Amino acid sequence: MNMTLDHIAIWTENVEALKEFYVKYFGGIPNEKYINEKNKFNSYFISFKSGARLEIMSMPNIPENANDTIVKQHKGLIHIAFGVETKEEVENKAKELAADGFEILTGPRMTGDGYFEFEALDPDNNRLEVTTKE
Repeated sequence: MNMTLDHIAIWTENVEALKEFYVKYFGGIPNEKYINEKNKFNSYFISFKSGARLEIMSMPNIPENANDTIVKQHKGLIHIAFGVETKEEVENKAKELAADGFEILTGPRMTGDGYFEFEALDPDNNRLEVTTKE
């Protein structure tokens, strides 16, 4: 069996802002917005060059996430990582996000396991990484 990771889903209160973030900064291609009027659910699938996708979803009454993604992390899914080819691309993406007001949590830096990366937050404070292994 050849298994692939198909997609990761994120609940948000603003599907448009989160969709635009991943399109603008990470080259994602969104599908047409899906709307289910009955339960007020709406979503986009955002596809990336690798074949992986993000599903950005919204629906009333979804509670806030109790996980503190900024200071103290908890068990469970904690970040999304985007791979690039070079250290320069990592550095440039960190500069671009910082210049546009997004918080850079760590880096760019070399990790102990040989990656060059930085950690940042998207508009909903979801943690993400941009990384390369040169």
